[in-house]
Amino acid sequence: MATTLSFAKPVDRSMPLPDVLPIFPLTGVLLLPGMRLPLHVFEPRYRNMVEDALASGRHIGMVQPTLPRNDNAPGPDAPQDQPEVYAVGCAGFIEEYRRLEDGRYLLTLVGVSRFRIREELSPLRGYRRIVPDFGGYGVDEADSAAVLDTAELLAALKAYGDAYQVPFDVERLTDLSSSLLVNGMAMSLPFRPAEKQALLEAHSLADRQRLVLDLLKMGMGSGRFEGTRLPPTLN
Repeated sequence: MATTLSFAKPVDRSMPLPDVLPIFPLTGVLLLPGMRLPLHVFEPRYRNMVEDALASGRHIGMVQPTLPRNDNAPGPDAPQDQPEVYAVGCAGFIEEYRRLEDGRYLLTLVGVSRFRIREELSPLRGYRRIVPDFGGYGVDEADSAAVLDTAELLAALKAYGDAYQVPFDVERLTDLSSSLLVNGMAMSLPFRPAEKQALLEAHSLADRQRLVLDLLKMGMGSGRFEGTRLPPTLN
């Protein structure tokens, strides 16, 4: 059965962006404008974050710690542990959510805009907050309609699938817009955390496509994808 792709609905770019943004630091997790990201939120402070976001503008900022971590929860000897995070992240809008009986949340975020952290504020109810700077990312809106030659990228994806037993319906993928294809691959392929960050910070969609292609070629040559499996959807 061929692996398929699912993507977000078009982002409402008239939606006002927040002046203060809660952030959710997760290693290896990438959100890009116009794309969906499913999340399972179980830690108490991040349940608080979701609760507060739902009561206001429904925005959450996804960022990565600069040092990869298996778990960003505070340790027993450092209850206020707050890992250093990269300066650039992506704000997501809570499109769908479900609160489970034990208080956990299942969410779907839709990427709205990249941002740079201007200032970090004091924590609120255990979660971190920042003042975001959304300036300088107007290229994202233009890129949503960009048309790129993706033939080489699709060929590289097929080679990856053939090598690691992940069958793709490449014919179907040719019908996707350039932004959905490139950003979907950037989010879902098993790149390293620092590489995910480089993909997030790529200036334009064309730059991101070149980087995805370079990373695929380097990874295929080194065997570093051995044992990895792509999830059934690229969100």
